[in-house]
Amino acid sequence: MARIDVIMPQMGESIAEGTLSKWLKKVGDAVKRDEPIFEISTDKVDAEIPSPSAGVLAEIKVTEGQTVPIQTVVAVLETEAKAGVGGQVPGVREPPAQAPAPAATERSVSSPAPGKPEPAPQAPTPDTRHPAPGVHPPTPVSLETAEERLRRRSTPLVRKIAAEHQLDISAVPGSGHAGRVTKKDILGYIETGRTDAPAQERAEAPRAPAAPVPSVPAASSAWDATPWPGDRVEPMSRIRQLTADHMIFSRRTSAHVTTLYEVDMTRVARLRAASKKGYEERGVKLTYLGFIVKAVADQLRRHPILNSAVQRGAIIYRGQVNIGIAVALDWGLIVLVIRGADELSLFGIARTMADLADRARAKRLKPDEVQSGTFTITNPGVFGSYVGTPIINQPQVGILGVGAIEKRPKVMTLEDGTDVIVPRMMTMLSISYDHRIVDGADADRFMSDLKAELEAFPENGV
Repeated sequence: MARIDVIMPQMGESIAEGTLSKWLKKVGDAVKRDEPIFEISTDKVDAEIPSPSAGVLAEIKVTEGQTVPIQTVVAVLETEAKAGVGGQVPGVREPPAQAPAPAATERSVSSPAPGKPEPAPQAPTPDTRHPAPGVHPPTPVSLETAEERLRRRSTPLVRKIAAEHQLDISAVPGSGHAGRVTKKDILGYIETGRTDAPAQERAEAPRAPAAPVPSVPAASSAWDATPWPGDRVEPMSRIRQLTADHMIFSRRTSAHVTTLYEVDMTRVARLRAASKKGYEERGVKLTYLGFIVKAVADQLRRHPILNSAVQRGAIIYRGQVNIGIAVALDWGLIVLVIRGADELSLFGIARTMADLADRARAKRLKPDEVQSGTFTITNPGVFGSYVGTPIINQPQVGILGVGAIEKRPKVMTLEDGTDVIVPRMMTMLSISYDHRIVDGADADRFMSDLKAELEAFPENGV
């Protein structure tokens, strides 16, 4: 009977910890290889983690709702054979085999032979792959750079937030593993209005265990609602808490301005109706959103300021056009990323959107499919919304909102100059942009060109 450790996987390069949100199996349950065994939530993605081997769930070490560092053992499987493991598998780590104790023989305790010096005891070679509990392999201090020390204490997102607010990360109390500064720590530190202590004061301060920093400002507690008799109180899910923190952070970071454009989608509607059946025969559903994503990707190449990001006193013009699509799931909001959208055809965009949406609902997304977006589109119109003013998805500088696409009366002028009112397929597009680097003229030129492309969408582009 072999025992196999199931560990908290690393769902992305910058992810240092994960929250075990739900166990899908209980102790004593039989599990198959690759069968979902538990769900995790990170600041990037919710996902079901498959079992690394077939066997029986013998022990659960991490409870639901607990946040632990990556590589933490969360459960133990018992299995009859190791063949199902297949060597190095993400999410599995076999306990190191215990070396047998040396036999107490006469030779092992006898004196050395005459004339031969007694050999010095040889120091055991540390096993850096499986260190003993509480023992960590030494890190050569002389080889560690300042950047490496910061990387040990924080994620790239935390360092970016600290840089934007000109904060010294070493001054922020860390509640993560080994004093690591988490996003919650840095946001709470900023919200409370604290300033960096002098370096000498920090050096002299005793190193006490850091307490978790609340993610909301202390002043807001006075406005917290109080449950009344008959109310139902449910704790926020991990993804809901992260969304709330991100929205507050975005509003505080970017100078939000929103502009609205009315767009005639009648031509797109006709092209869609003519091509819909052909797309379905190829296994892809052709939606209005696919046309909009294609047009946005084209315009982001022509208007690179909307495909940029802010880095303190600099503007980063992204070389890739990765469009995020905000999708409302039963358990919260998630942004799926279509990488290289400007290089895809309309069919490629439609197929990618459908695939990402299906796997998002099944919690089968990969980390890189929900990060590294350069511009975001949200589609509240699918629920009937006329228009909206969305919040920017940091660290991007623009987000497009799509209103309901429906028949509305429109005044049109005939060739003889006569004005008539006709039914047309219309929508309202809104763009929220970061006025720190995007001027109104930039946003209006982008929207004007987007409107023109959609209203005259090329037939050969379908």
